[in-house]
Amino acid sequence: MKYKMSDVEIDEAKPHTIKKFELIEEYVKSWAQKLLNYSECTEIIFIDCMCNSGIYLNQKGQEVYGTPIRISNVLAEVMKQYPKKKARVYLNDFSNKKIDLLKTKLPSNAPNFEIITSCGDGNDLLKQIATELSNQSKYHYLLVYDPYKAELDWNAIEPFLNYWGEVIINHMLSDSIRGVSLARRDDVIERYEQTYLTDIRELILFGSDRKAFENKIEEIISLLKQNTYGEYYIAVFPFFNSKNALVYNLVFCTNNINGLKLFKKTAWKTFGGKSSMKDTHGDENQLFFNFEENTIAKKTDEYCYNVDDIVDYVQNRFWGQQNVALDDIWRFLDVHPVFPADGYKTEIKKGLKKVYGDVIGKKTISFTDRR
Repeated sequence: MKYKMSDVEIDEAKPHTIKKFELIEEYVKSWAQKLLNYSECTEIIFIDCMCNSGIYLNQKGQEVYGTPIRISNVLAEVMKQYPKKKARVYLNDFSNKKIDLLKTKLPSNAPNFEIITSCGDGNDLLKQIATELSNQSKYHYLLVYDPYKAELDWNAIEPFLNYWGEVIINHMLSDSIRGVSLARRDDVIERYEQTYLTDIRELILFGSDRKAFENKIEEIISLLKQNTYGEYYIAVFPFFNSKNALVYNLVFCTNNINGLKLFKKTAWKTFGGKSSMKDTHGDENQLFFNFEENTIAKKTDEYCYNVDDIVDYVQNRFWGQQNVALDDIWRFLDVHPVFPADGYKTEIKKGLKKVYGDVIGKKTISFTDRR
């Protein structure tokens, strides 16, 4: 369904797209507060370089706001609490008409809060902003790179991967699985080769193997980070449509463990205590016999984990160990690319005690050898 507002075509936002808006909005609420309370950060900068008009329709025909409007409203309110610090919001789209419509929904600028809109290629905007980047500054960036098809310009993204900040990439996986094998035009082939930094002949061999496309993106990010010091973290969360088909992944990138912890916690809360919106039809509660380990186990869906999967993961890692410090367990989960500890510690402890009979103390857990 589409309609026009101020001569701008308005897209329908499916439930999975609205959930993406909600996830980014909720993350920014906490992200902004944490950074602005940090003395070394004097300014936060949010970039949505492919922002559209910010206005959509849901499936009932009701108006829904997208990321640029939601984040602008969030930061405008947050900055009222921090008059001595600053926030900038960069919003860009190819269409002048969409930007003009977007402006009618944005909050006003303030002495410490500025929205900068522009029209053009989002990659050009990023390359321009990248000239300002300095590891000596006290600015913190959050880049949302959200193309509507599999089209990533790593030259534009790379500087933000290597700077103090976070990057959220929408990897439009469904486009690649459907389109790579059908690509014939030179410009389409070039787009896929640029996105995956891989020859089209090799990409065709991926077929419908979504894991191969996912791994390629993570591999590229890791390679681009080779020259930086310290740990780097990548979290990937899938988004499914109403037909239970995987549409895209949100790929979260950060060099800060607190950013990873916060994003995982926010994602699981947004999805209702699991790692995606996928409809598992109750299979997560089905038992099966594991012939290799001679045990009864529950089915695990790597595209929709729940707390029971975290419980099993922890028990398998610490099986048989006595008096393991709770802090060690939480640190173990903190670096996991999907499983959170924050927000789920009580549930995890209850699960370990209920399912495995592990002995839970105030500061330690003793893991039984009963399976």
